[in-house]
Amino acid sequence: MKRRWLVFVAALVMVVFMTTTLKARTYMWRMGTTWTPSIALIDADRHFAKLVNELSGGKLKIKLYSAGELVPAFELFDAVARGTLQAGGDWPNYWAGKNTAFDLLGSYPMGLTPIDYAVWIYQGGGLELYNKVYGKYGMVYFPHAVTPMESGVRGHKPIRTLADFKGLKIRMSGRTQGKILRDLGAAQVMLAGGEIYQALEKGTIDAAEFCSPSIDWGMGFAEVTEYWVTPGWHQPASVLGVMINKKAWDKLPENLKTVVKTAAMANFIWSFTHFEYGNIDAVKKFLAKGTKITRLDDKALDRIQRLANKYMVEEAKNNPLFAEIAYSQVKFLKDIARWRSISTPFTYGRNPKSLPDLNQLKAK
Repeated sequence: MKRRWLVFVAALVMVVFMTTTLKARTYMWRMGTTWTPSIALIDADRHFAKLVNELSGGKLKIKLYSAGELVPAFELFDAVARGTLQAGGDWPNYWAGKNTAFDLLGSYPMGLTPIDYAVWIYQGGGLELYNKVYGKYGMVYFPHAVTPMESGVRGHKPIRTLADFKGLKIRMSGRTQGKILRDLGAAQVMLAGGEIYQALEKGTIDAAEFCSPSIDWGMGFAEVTEYWVTPGWHQPASVLGVMINKKAWDKLPENLKTVVKTAAMANFIWSFTHFEYGNIDAVKKFLAKGTKITRLDDKALDRIQRLANKYMVEEAKNNPLFAEIAYSQVKFLKDIARWRSISTPFTYGRNPKSLPDLNQLKAK
């Protein structure tokens, strides 16, 4: 009897010890990013890491490294997938070469606006689709930031009509964006963000886009461009997020997983307000510097919309996963159109004049 009592006490002590140890454990994550310190988009990653560190009470500590400190920007995806890094801040479209489905998750020409993305991600099944794509590569994913509509194209020549695109060499990200530029007679040039200033300064490219005004100003584009054509049809919004190695994620207790999810959601709204508010001052600075603004008319935008729709349908036929995401996004836009019309002018986003036929986007 005494022996059994001692065994029971020993077991109880062991349980208490293991529980205390588990509660006291601190998880250390290294997080890379695709952004350098000179690109203000890194603010979103910094703020996310800060939120996690504070909300977890120090139980999950994320140390952020800018692009190139541990791995080059475009090697970040593989580094997180392999577990070399536990996490990485990205823009999904960078990985479209691995799977074209990524082309819809960061931005799409004439596509979802920032608030559209927020509603679709958190209520329309979008979050599950992000994880379906990243899950194929051994990762968990949380959108943690969204930028306002991008500025448009900044360059050395005024662009007033679609005909003015002809012959221009334009730095622009995105597969579909490149196809649309080709149809307009322009040539897409792929450059990392840090290379754009010098290319514009030397005239090796005629024009470029990068992000919204508050980010563009910080990159010095007012010093090397004279003209700015709006709107930013190529990226009505840009979603950024945090890639997390699945094995690292599975090691976290549930309370810390909740911290990460909550921090990502909070950071999503913080980032939008942060960058949008910064646009107020940035626009003033561009205009004070002498930047001249032109705007494409509705007829031009209608043509670009038709081209974007065309390429969406084409890729949906090639990639079932792309088709599943495209169908979900377009259905959301169609479903919300009636309420958006009723609530005009006190609404957000827009009702596109044309959208792909949902039947053409169904995965085969």
